[in-house]
Amino acid sequence: MGLFKKSAPSTPEDNGYASKEGASVFGTDNNAVLHGDVPIGNIGSGVRDASPDVAGGNVDEFNIPVPPHTTHAKLMRRIDFHVVPFLALLYLVAFLDRINIANAKVFYLATDLNLTGVQYNTALTIFFVPYIAFELASNILLKRFSPRVWLSCCGMGFAAVTVFQGLVQNYGGLLATRFFLGLFECGMFPGCFYLLGMWYRREDAQRRYSFFFSSTSLAGAFGGLLASAIGKMNELRGYSGWRWIFILEGSVSFIICFIFLFTFPSFPEQAKWLREDEREYVKARLRADQGNNAAERKVTFRDILTVMKDYKIILGGFMYFGLIVPAYSYAFFSPAIIATYKYGTIQTQLHSVPPWATAFGFSMIVAYFSDKAKHRFLFTIGPICLPIAGFSMLLAIHDNLHAEYAALFLICAGTYSAMPVIVCWFSMNLAGHHRRAIGVAWQIGFGNIGGIIATYAFISTDAPRYTKGYAICIAFVLVSAISCCLYFAALVMENRRREKAVRDVGITEYEKTELGDLNPDFRYML
Repeated sequence: MGLFKKSAPSTPEDNGYASKEGASVFGTDNNAVLHGDVPIGNIGSGVRDASPDVAGGNVDEFNIPVPPHTTHAKLMRRIDFHVVPFLALLYLVAFLDRINIANAKVFYLATDLNLTGVQYNTALTIFFVPYIAFELASNILLKRFSPRVWLSCCGMGFAAVTVFQGLVQNYGGLLATRFFLGLFECGMFPGCFYLLGMWYRREDAQRRYSFFFSSTSLAGAFGGLLASAIGKMNELRGYSGWRWIFILEGSVSFIICFIFLFTFPSFPEQAKWLREDEREYVKARLRADQGNNAAERKVTFRDILTVMKDYKIILGGFMYFGLIVPAYSYAFFSPAIIATYKYGTIQTQLHSVPPWATAFGFSMIVAYFSDKAKHRFLFTIGPICLPIAGFSMLLAIHDNLHAEYAALFLICAGTYSAMPVIVCWFSMNLAGHHRRAIGVAWQIGFGNIGGIIATYAFISTDAPRYTKGYAICIAFVLVSAISCCLYFAALVMENRRREKAVRDVGITEYEKTELGDLNPDFRYML
C-alpha cells in the first residue's frame, strides 16, 4: 500500500538465523544486542533498502537476513494489505454502530421513545459500564482464542444488537441494547491496537495506527452521509427513519464481521499467508525493537499487579482519559450542537461530515511527520492545542455561525489526531505480549471512564450555548496535556538512567522476556 513506507529494520536478539555462538550466518555479532552493546529499541535510524552481503544473500542495513525470494519493501506491503485494512474496517463499523444514536436522535428517536430529562444521556452512559469493566478480560481472551475468532465474533454480536436497537419500543429496551452493545464492543479498540503492535516496529507504527484510528473520523463522516440518506426512508414499512439507521447499518456490519470470521488477520506466529522464513524475519525485527514478546506465555493475575505498579502505566491512562471526554462529547453531541445553528434535519447531518473528513486528513499528516521524525511527544502536544482553541471559541462566540462552525473543525481535527499518537506512543513503549496486553487494556479501559463524563457534559437544558460542556472539555484536554508532559519527562529520565547504568548485568533471556520494556537494554521512544 503506497500510504505506508518502510522504516529501518534492526538486528534481532535471537532471530533464528544466528549460530550458537551468537554470530549470524553473515558474520554479525548478534550477542551485541543480547548483552546490551546495542540497546533494544534504539538500534539505528534511517531508511535504506536491503543490500547483498559478502556471501551474496540479501540482508538489511542491520544485517537481518531478508528471505531470498522477496524484499523488505514487498513484505511490508503484503503485511499492510493483510492487516491494516481489516482492522480499520472493523473499527469503522464498530464506531459507526456506537455513535449512530446521535444521528438517530436528530430524526426524533427521543420523541418516539418518550425520553425525558437526562434519559437520553443515561442511555449513552450505560454503554460504558460493560465497555470499561470487560476490556482487560477481552484482551486476555483475544490472546487465547486468536484475533480472527474473538474480534469477528464480538463484531457479529454488536452488529446484531445494533439491529435490535432499531426495534426497541421504550426506554428500557434502549438501555438493554446499549448495555449489550458496550459488552460486545469492549474488545474492539484495545484488541485492534494490541494486534497492530504485534506486527510493526515502533518506527513503522504511527501511520498504521493513525490510519486505523482515523476510521473513527470516517465513521463520523459516513454516519452523517448515511443518516441523511436513510432518514428519507421515514415511515417505509411503518418504521421511522431513525429505526432504519440502526437496522441497515447493523445489518451491513454483521455481514462484514461474518466474512472476517474467515479472513481476519491474527498474530505473526499464526499468519498462514506468510512463509516460515517470512514469519521468522518479521519476528526478528520485532525482537530487535522490543525484545522477545513471549507470545506463548499466558497472562496471570500476578502479571496484572506487577504491571500496574509502574507509574508510567498510570500516566498512560490519564493521557488517554483526558482526550476521551472531548472525543465522545463531539461524537455524541456534534449533531445536536450543529442543530442549534438552525439547520434542518438533513442539513444538520450533512454539515456534520466536513469536520470529520478534515480530521481524517489532518491525522494522517500528523502521523506521517511523527514517523518521519521518529518522535511522538511534540505530535501530541501540538494537536492538543487545537481543541483548547476550538472550545474556547465556542465559549466566547455566540453570534457568528461561521466562526462557531470553524471551531468544530479545530475540535475534531485536534482531538482525533492526538489520540492515535498517544495510544501508539504508549502501546509501542510496552514490550512483550503480557505487558502490552495489560497496559493497553488499562489505558483504554480507564480512559473510557471519560466517556461516562462526556455523556452528561451536554444536557439538553444547556442548549444552545452548552457553556458547562465546553468548559468541562477544556479542563480534561488540559489533564491530557499535563499527563503527556509528565510521561515524556519520565521516559527521558528512565532512558538517561539506563544509559548510565552497567549494561551487562547477567540477565538471562527468560528474565529479559519477563521484564519486557523494563529490560535495562530497552530504550523508550520519545
